[in-house]
Amino acid sequence: MSMEIETRLSDQLARYLDLASDEAKLTAANMANIDTPGYRAVGMNFEAEMRQAVGDVDQGRAPEPVHVTEVDGLIARPDGNDVSTDRESLNLAAAQLKFKTGVALLHLEYQRVLDAIHADK
Repeated sequence: MSMEIETRLSDQLARYLDLASDEAKLTAANMANIDTPGYRAVGMNFEAEMRQAVGDVDQGRAPEPVHVTEVDGLIARPDGNDVSTDRESLNLAAAQLKFKTGVALLHLEYQRVLDAIHADK
């Protein structure tokens, strides 16, 4: 028998972790295509996606797919590729920090729930 303990916050944090993971995957795809002629860097608006995710959790809806768009304003090399190693490295570091923060917050939320369960003992 397994028991699932979910709260509104834990559901929101789970979606936050999913989005941080999605952001890291997009960065990895950009880096994997750094030598592909004509490749255009893609990304997502993390804040807008998180607002959507919070609304989905609040309404009990399944998560929406992430909206991926080409990144505007990047300088393309002569082969048409606009991926920058420096930019992608910074994006990956930010995604990793978001993920670590989400894991820490989720741990605290589960600890809070467990403390509430064991409060009478």
